[in-house]
Amino acid sequence: MAQGLFDRIATLLRADAHGVVGALEDRALLLEQSLREAELDLLGKRARLETLEREEARVRERAERVRAAIAALDEDVELALAGEREELARFAIRRLLPLRDERAALEREAASLAGARSALAERLARQEPELEELRARVRARLAQGPGPGGPDPFAPPPVDEAEVELELLRRRTPAGTDREANR
Repeated sequence: MAQGLFDRIATLLRADAHGVVGALEDRALLLEQSLREAELDLLGKRARLETLEREEARVRERAERVRAAIAALDEDVELALAGEREELARFAIRRLLPLRDERAALEREAASLAGARSALAERLARQEPELEELRARVRARLAQGPGPGGPDPFAPPPVDEAEVELELLRRRTPAGTDREANR
């Protein structure tokens, strides 16, 4: 019977040791996963920044083409009026007015994209050093391991020795004698 008890205790200790190792591995995996997620988030923001830059450039190019078209139509209107060709001037003005609206809309869109790009660039400028700091902290924590380099996060909390002795005394004293002593 004593051998069976020792076998059970040994099995429990092995299982507990495997659980602790597994928990330590889980903790390391969680740290690495968190770091990867932060890196992916920053990569996504960099990609979004590049997209905003390209979109802003496209909108500004389109606005420049519209400005050139407006300048050409303004010149056509002036030439038509100078030649007393009001019908040609009206035709040019009908094409000119929508282009002015389009130019204003493109300028608003370019300004909006520039604002979004600037805000994202500022956020990236703050977060990139934070990511480097996080990388260094994760590497340092993983290098420490659970050994003497740092505290074991799975170690049981410290217990006062007096509490241990009281618990031992309570368990050693039979239940019936404890009640008789209190009478």
